Amino acid sequence: MHLVSRQVPGLLINGGTVLSLSDMVDVDLHRVRAQVRELSRVGLNADVVSCLHQLRDAELLPGWYDDWVLFEQSRLRQDRLHAFQIIARQSLARCDFEIAVEASEAAMELEPLYESAVGLLIQAQRQQGNTAAALRAFEEYRAKLYEDMGLAPSEGIRRLVADIL
Repeated sequence: MHLVSRQVPGLLINGGTVLSLSDMVDVDLHRVRAQVRELSRVGLNADVVSCLHQLRDAELLPGWYDDWVLFEQSRLRQDRLHAFQIIARQSLARCDFEIAVEASEAAMELEPLYESAVGLLIQAQRQQGNTAAALRAFEEYRAKLYEDMGLAPSEGIRRLVADIL
């Protein structure tokens, strides 16, 4: 701590029993969580592409496996999944199918069996007129769901592609 305080004066604040970072320090985790809260509160803004890319790249201490880190990584992962779902759903409603596809795919990268994400992906691809991609997304989801859990897709997901099967 002494070395850090000498090399970067003002970085650490010694509050007696508590050591903290200066308010002037920008913590990316705080920025990501603020984005998720903002999305949950007011929805999409004009800079949705930037938000999507920041959320896609957000990771907390990759390669660390301490219990407290694993817990916080899991919380961040859930926050990101929630944000991707908001972006996909609202983009779909705004007929911005490209962003809806990207957000759905980002959610599925984190959680391949996330049913609502695959549903949004299928809907966005169909709205784009990309029936083959929608069917491919369904088939990949169906195969992975069966392989990993021995389950078939829900009726709701099957209905999304029923007319093209």
